[in-house]
Amino acid sequence: MRELIDDLDRWRRAGKRCVVGRVVGIDGSGPRDPGAAMAVCEDGEVVGSVSGGCVEGAVVAEALEMLRTTSPARVVTFGYSDDEAFAVGLTCGGTIHLFLQELDW
Repeated sequence: MRELIDDLDRWRRAGKRCVVGRVVGIDGSGPRDPGAAMAVCEDGEVVGSVSGGCVEGAVVAEALEMLRTTSPARVVTFGYSDDEAFAVGLTCGGTIHLFLQELDW
């Protein structure tokens, strides 16, 4: 999360809304450990990583949808057995759980 601080501060000063996603759990093999984080601001700028690239696109889409619809915080899951997992490239054999939340400046 520390690697996001400078960008989050820049977005806050610019008055931009953003969503932060954090890995909160892994079942089996996972690409990143719990605590890994990424942030997406309303204009689509992204910092950090929650999967080393294999689900980042899907996380960006979820985050932008949250901002568009003012959705509440939620946990999203990507796993090897999910049809969507293949679409986003998660082939490590495990399942990752991400907590997505819009920051409240």
